[in-house]
Amino acid sequence: MAQTTLAAATGSLALSKAAWSAEDAGTKARPVLVSTWGFGQQANEAALKVMQQGGSTLDGVEQGIWVTEADLSNSSVGIGGTPNAAGVVQLDACIMWGPGHQAGSVAAIEGIAHPISAARRVMEKTMHVMLVGEGARLFALEQGLATAQMPTEERRQAWVKWQAEQQAKKKAQGHDTIALLVLDAEGHLAGGCSTSGRGYKLPGRVGDSPIIGSGLYVDEEVGAAGATGSGENVMRYCGSFMAVEYMRQGLHPQEACAEVVKRIVKSEGRADLSINFVALDRQGRYGAAGTDEGFRYSLTTPEESGVRVPLRVP
Repeated sequence: MAQTTLAAATGSLALSKAAWSAEDAGTKARPVLVSTWGFGQQANEAALKVMQQGGSTLDGVEQGIWVTEADLSNSSVGIGGTPNAAGVVQLDACIMWGPGHQAGSVAAIEGIAHPISAARRVMEKTMHVMLVGEGARLFALEQGLATAQMPTEERRQAWVKWQAEQQAKKKAQGHDTIALLVLDAEGHLAGGCSTSGRGYKLPGRVGDSPIIGSGLYVDEEVGAAGATGSGENVMRYCGSFMAVEYMRQGLHPQEACAEVVKRIVKSEGRADLSINFVALDRQGRYGAAGTDEGFRYSLTTPEESGVRVPLRVP
């Protein structure tokens, strides 16, 4: 993305009714599921089906994200994820449940097919919130979670080519995180987030996705928000927490997302940040905003399901 001047980046967003009237009233249908990217639609629909068939809201979040984690064509999440600079796939995930403000997270976990499940087990089976690295892997194995061979042959060959060309750059090679938010029929909120992180990252690098308040935040009294993009640019500002706090002040979810982006852009003095957010509040209102021209988000309810264009900022 071309760099934008600070004046243009930090000017008025002009969040008029015309900018977000489609999401203004929200939806009365329940559950409401909002996720990042177009591939989030399949995750949403899988989650909705689980819930309609009697599964819990957390079952829906977990099994919806399974769909993306198992998609070998997705180079930024799960089994098909891009390896780090050493050729190893290290995965990050977190999950939150509004009632009781519960949370679980794993980071830099290797060889586990569904890190979102490991994160849920951390939340439900331990006194902790976050496990990392080898400890997270051993815990997942103790919990009987499935393993998987990573990277896939396609990703391994890409890594070999990258290594041979000595393209060790700081620029991200891929960071299309799945963040999925749910408002269920009882009015409870939940969310999950999963990624393989920045492609060819330094071994041990952890981005925003498993960090509570950065890649994901759920507050039962207010709403939920999730992020995708350059993790370093999100986590330094606790972006998802900030979006929920803006909703607490009365902002519409889309406006809250836009204000987070505006604030970070102003602080950085540039707009080429690759930061994008989705949000959902207790009233069933939803929205998304970000800096990336190609960013999309998915909305699913029992009445509709599709991919939507967010507000682009600036």
